[in-house]
Amino acid sequence: MTYAIDVRGLTKKFGNQVVLDRLDVTVPTGSIHAVLGPNGAGKTTFINVLTTLVRPDSGTAAVGGSDVVARAAEVRRRISVTGQNAAVDDVLTARENLTMMARLLGLTRAESRVRTDELLERFALDEAAKKRVSTFSGGMRRRLDLAISLICRPQIVFLDEPTTGLDTRSRRTLWDEVQRLRTEGVTILLTTQYLDEADALADEISVLDRGRVVARGTPAQLKAQVGSDIVEVRNERGVLVHELHTDGTPRDVIDVLSASGVQDAGIVTIRRPTLDDVFLAVTSETGSRHDGARATREVAS
Repeated sequence: MTYAIDVRGLTKKFGNQVVLDRLDVTVPTGSIHAVLGPNGAGKTTFINVLTTLVRPDSGTAAVGGSDVVARAAEVRRRISVTGQNAAVDDVLTARENLTMMARLLGLTRAESRVRTDELLERFALDEAAKKRVSTFSGGMRRRLDLAISLICRPQIVFLDEPTTGLDTRSRRTLWDEVQRLRTEGVTILLTTQYLDEADALADEISVLDRGRVVARGTPAQLKAQVGSDIVEVRNERGVLVHELHTDGTPRDVIDVLSASGVQDAGIVTIRRPTLDDVFLAVTSETGSRHDGARATREVAS
């Protein structure tokens, strides 16, 4: 298997604070890898190291087969980056933004015109091509930002929380484009605060907490780690008061309810685990509340 991203023992400190702590992450070529974690887990620093913006203190990181320190220029030629804020010029039109960046990246005037037309059509911006970006919605700005990052057809795309602040329709549009990139053989590493986004897009997920990878696997594998089913207990007002891990069989549901001390259960429902459950189970903010398959989470009193 070939890896588009190969990280071994990566460590980064700022002063006395360890932001990345001996990370090991590999991303197969042509796949989508999501990085999840609470605020301050090190997600953006990880992206910055891989895109040559921040130099690691120790360990190695290769992107597209090139070391991010020793061969940084080669790495930059193979990647594109879309950050948390759209990097577009509000004064210019969509067409002018794309054409300007194409020329700066070395395309001829004719090549820039052709590539601009291709990307405007691909991202459904052709009708708004002559409008100033200052009039665009958040979703349109994000689509333009992603279009700009694809001008030179990168091998690897880094997306740092690409859909933050977007409405549901705009998020779905971005998801479609990300999935389309994968079908074209592009490798994608994305950070996101939306667990449903990682679930929908990622072939594999790494969960970061305090600079370490605390869980890794496919969405299905991660969800299996927290138990096969979860019992939700609601009071007479319909308020969720307990979450209980169980194997889903009637006998186990009864045993878990009895062992947890839940009395007058009220409304009991069973659901499959989600990535929210994984996140709560493995990150330090709430992980202490869980203890294997018989874990109980108090939700409300």
